[in-house]
Amino acid sequence: MESCHKFSFPLLTLLSLYMSFFVAHAEGLLTPRPFNNKITAAFVFGDSTVDPGNNNYVKTLFRGNFPPYGKDFRDHVPTGRFTNGKLSTDLIVSYVGIKEYLPPYLDPNLSIEELMTGVSFASAGSGFDPLTPQISSVISLPKQLEYFKEYKKRLQSAIGNRRTEAIIKEAVFLISCGTNDFVVNYFTLPIRRKSYTVSAYQQFVLQSFKQVLQGKGLLEPSKILLFDCELQVATTFHIFSG
Repeated sequence: MESCHKFSFPLLTLLSLYMSFFVAHAEGLLTPRPFNNKITAAFVFGDSTVDPGNNNYVKTLFRGNFPPYGKDFRDHVPTGRFTNGKLSTDLIVSYVGIKEYLPPYLDPNLSIEELMTGVSFASAGSGFDPLTPQISSVISLPKQLEYFKEYKKRLQSAIGNRRTEAIIKEAVFLISCGTNDFVVNYFTLPIRRKSYTVSAYQQFVLQSFKQVLQGKGLLEPSKILLFDCELQVATTFHIFSG
């Protein structure tokens, strides 16, 4: 079953203003809950909206590891997050009591304890369209899913198959992606515009996403929350459930 809610342009504008205000003040508004033992970990895939610093370890110009990024983060240090403070995924894991920040998977200094409660595989500049990450020289979604497969093997080696599967079974999976397919790709370069209208390209992008998941077979659609931001005066939220 797939549910999809679309917002008109006026509502999108109000929603964008509200979200900007919310993120700017969220640290003061949200009180972390006690540890929720029903959610074991969080695994995130996507683009700059949820990349906490994976691009620091990739040869690309799409990086956020310099000022003024991070000016409101802990110790005022730019971490690779494309924001002055926390990402929405940091706020989510903090609120449900998993941990304070969701780290980048490619950080070589992550401990097993840190890995056990989840990581982000996201890469700023990435997209559903296979061409988009090539343009930006960043980590594609198929590669992010391969990293998740690698992650499982690392965890299995450290804590065993049973504990690893128990963690993944009760984890939450989030994908935030799609904007770069239009901003960096479709509306900037002529390649896709020669073959697709805007509406046809929307369908192509969505189909590309479905093919990635089906082809890799690494994630169950019933466990995924997808935030898909498309620049056709509408924001679409797709929730896939079994």
